[in-house]
Amino acid sequence: MQNLLTKIKDHDANIGVIGLGYVGLPLAIEYSKKFSVIGFDVNSEAVKSLQSGRSHIQDVPDQIIATNVNKSFFPTDDPAELKNCDFLIICVPTPLTEERLPDLTYIKSACGTIAGVLREGQFVILESTTYPGTTEEVVIPILEESGLKAGIDFGVAYSPERIDPGNKQFTVDEVPKVVGGMNIACTEIAAALYGSIIEEIIPVRDMHTAESVKMMENIFRNVNIALVNEMALIFERMGIDTWEVVDAAATKPYGFMPFYPGPGIGGHCIPLDPFYMSYKAKKYGFIPRFIETSGEINEFMKMHAVNLVEKGLKQVGKRIYGAKVTVMGLAYKKNINDPRESPSIKIIEELVRLGAKVQVYDPYVPSLRTCAGVFTSATSINEALDGAECALFLTDHDVFREISLETMKEVMAAPVVVDGKNMFDGGEGIIYLGIGKGMVIP
Repeated sequence: MQNLLTKIKDHDANIGVIGLGYVGLPLAIEYSKKFSVIGFDVNSEAVKSLQSGRSHIQDVPDQIIATNVNKSFFPTDDPAELKNCDFLIICVPTPLTEERLPDLTYIKSACGTIAGVLREGQFVILESTTYPGTTEEVVIPILEESGLKAGIDFGVAYSPERIDPGNKQFTVDEVPKVVGGMNIACTEIAAALYGSIIEEIIPVRDMHTAESVKMMENIFRNVNIALVNEMALIFERMGIDTWEVVDAAATKPYGFMPFYPGPGIGGHCIPLDPFYMSYKAKKYGFIPRFIETSGEINEFMKMHAVNLVEKGLKQVGKRIYGAKVTVMGLAYKKNINDPRESPSIKIIEELVRLGAKVQVYDPYVPSLRTCAGVFTSATSINEALDGAECALFLTDHDVFREISLETMKEVMAAPVVVDGKNMFDGGEGIIYLGIGKGMVIP
C-alpha cells in the first residue's frame, strides 16, 4: 500500500466517494479539484441530476458540478466503477431506529458493495458518524468477506466528517481533519490523502480514538444546549430574559462559551450522537445518565414550544383545538434547506394531534414529511400568516427577521406570536411569548 503515498503526492490517485449527500458531495467536489473522483450513490435520480450538471445539495452550486462533471468528477450508480479507485471513502447516513438505537444499515450496505469489488492495494475510509468500535467491529469483518485481509491486503481508517451545512466561513478544506488508522501505516496514508486538500490534519492513536472525537464534539454541544434550555425554562418563570443573560455572561474573556435556548435541536449529528454513545456505553456496563438527561431536556423543548402556543391562544380566549397555527421554519437551522431531524417535525405532529389546523412556511424547504402527513410550504409570508391565530417561529431565517409586527397584526386573525429563536421583542397589540424570553408563565 506504500505506493499510495506516491500516487497522492503525484495527484495520480483515483478517489471513490460512496454516498453523495450533505457530506459526500462537498468532499467529492473538493477532491475533484486535484484528483479523478468516482462519486457513487444508490439514488439513481440524484446521480442522473449530477451527471447533467445539477446539484441536489445547497452548499454545492450547479455551476461547480457542471464545471467538474465528466472531467474530474464522475457520478455513478454502478458499483463496478469503484474497482478502479485507490481510495474508497464511505459517507452514508447513520440514523436511529424507531427504538432510538443505532441503525448501521447504510454502513453495512456500503461495505457490502465495496466487498464485492475490493482488490488488493485499495484503502477504505469511513467518515459516517458512529459509536467507537464500528470500523473495527462492523466495517472490517464485512470487507474481509472479500477474502482479503485488512491491514495487509487493503488499508482501513476512520476520519469523522465535520461538514456544517450552510456554513460559508468554514468549508471542507478549512476545517481541521482528525484521522485514525488501524495501524500506524494506515494513519500515515489516510493523513496524506486528506492533507492533499485540507490544511491541518490531526492524526490520533487509532480508529477508536477518531470515532470518539466525533462523539465528544457533538455530545459536548448537546449537553451545553440542554443546560441553557433548562436555565431558560427556569428563567422564564422568574421573568428573566435568558438571551440577555447569556450575552452578558459571554463578555467574560475566559471560562464561558455561549449557547442559546431553542425549540429543540436538529441536524444529522447532535440529536443522534448521544443515543449512539449511550448504546455503546451500556455495552460496557455504564449508564450515561448525564448524556441521556441532556437528550431528554432538549427533546422536551419541542413540547415546551407547543405549550407556549397553547398558553398564547388561551390569552385571546381560544383553544388549540381548531386553531389555525402557522409554523414558520421547517429547516433545522437558518438559511439552509436541510430538514433532517428538525424540531418542526415533532412539533407539527403534536399540534395536529391536539387538533390544530397547521399550515407551514419555509422559503428553503418546499415540503416536509411527518407522521401527520406531508405539509407543503405556503408561497409567501403573507399567504402563510393570512388568517392565522398563532405564528410559531422555529427557524431564524434572515428573511423572517424582516417581518414587522405591524404586518402580523394586519394579516393574522389573532396576533399570537411564539418566538423560538429570539427574533422579536413583542409589541403593542401582539400576544408575544418567547422561549427563554422572561415572561412570567402561571
